[in-house]
Amino acid sequence: MPSYSDKVLDHFMNPRNVGEVENPDGVGEVGNPVCGDMMRFTIKVEDGRIADVKYKTFGCGAAIAVSSMVSELALGRTLEEAKQLTREKVAEELGGLPPNKMHCSNLGAEALLEAITDYETKQKGPEGEQGCKCPFCEEFFKDALGDQCTGCGAKITYCEECGQPLPKGAKECPNCAEKERVAA
Repeated sequence: MPSYSDKVLDHFMNPRNVGEVENPDGVGEVGNPVCGDMMRFTIKVEDGRIADVKYKTFGCGAAIAVSSMVSELALGRTLEEAKQLTREKVAEELGGLPPNKMHCSNLGAEALLEAITDYETKQKGPEGEQGCKCPFCEEFFKDALGDQCTGCGAKITYCEECGQPLPKGAKECPNCAEKERVAA
């Protein structure tokens, strides 16, 4: 039986950030068919930072500990910082992993990267073009400065301060309200 550090055991016995982010901005799923480990990461992004991250893991104790550690390391980081998380960094933060379990730390970093890539792809829209996602029908439309969604025809209202489209029924911009709350 492999020898695990106290940190690995703690993250296995008391995993952090388990579950699914509601209405995630990005989703990443990876698996290793040889060992059977599967990881699904969901993220919420605000102001270029990972504001929330959750995961579901099917696998061994090391896979669960890795998912927990990756979620902690990613939370609050910028997307660029989170992309730099490597299997070695994850294993180091856990106090090491047995050589036959290093693939688990690779899966955790890969699943997070997949979620970030999914988010970035959605932000670019079809064929990498910049645009806007309609807050009513969730469809991408090219004319980000227009006042009508080309998909559903809804009239789009934009925040005067930050320029982001306002969600359906919103009386104030959730992005600006969050910035004011954090600044206070």
